[in-house]
Amino acid sequence: MGWSGFVNAFLNVEIAVQWFPSILDGLILTIFIGVCVVITGICAGLALAVIRRLGIAPINWIIIFFIDVFRTIPGLVLIVLFYFGLPSAGVTISGEVSTWLALSLVLMAFSEEIFWAGITSIPRGQWDAARSTGLNFGAALRYVVLPQAIRITVPPLTNRTIAITKGVALASVVAVQDVLGAAQTAVTFSFNGTPLLLAAVVYLLLFWPLIILARRLEAKLAWGRCQ
Repeated sequence: MGWSGFVNAFLNVEIAVQWFPSILDGLILTIFIGVCVVITGICAGLALAVIRRLGIAPINWIIIFFIDVFRTIPGLVLIVLFYFGLPSAGVTISGEVSTWLALSLVLMAFSEEIFWAGITSIPRGQWDAARSTGLNFGAALRYVVLPQAIRITVPPLTNRTIAITKGVALASVVAVQDVLGAAQTAVTFSFNGTPLLLAAVVYLLLFWPLIILARRLEAKLAWGRCQ
């Protein structure tokens, strides 16, 4: 018991070395799913914000409804519903796809609201000035409004993206061997908590640089807005 017991239970070098390759494989899968979630979620959110800016009331109502739904439902619930519920409808998807789809929808919902806030924050005069030069609505949005809106949305979007992509760890509940899934398997076979601590270190090394980058980016853009 005591410190030696803790070291044996969570800092066992032999077990860490034995299971590190499995956790490393889980890290690769975690990064792959996370990148897919980021690309899909942000692109879909931006597309919905642009469509919403067209001002077609029935379409906007549908967008707002679905955005509110996916902002409300936790990612874990969506993962479980997709993985265990869709087979009842004759659609079977893997745990990896369930995780990607669920987290992409959540990120899409939040990113759409962030992009929408950025677009609507651009003064009306910017639109009028762009249209006065002969640009149509699409060109004005693409070349004048969106560049300014995206600059405004980068800090909150980055923070939200990091928060949601950390949810890839939820994939372990549907038997996906990501970092956490691999660590849980290792704990089951080794009867030791060292793999979980190793997984925590891996997550720290993975997300800490991203958090620092987000903080610096936010500070830089905030400084630029003050000039």
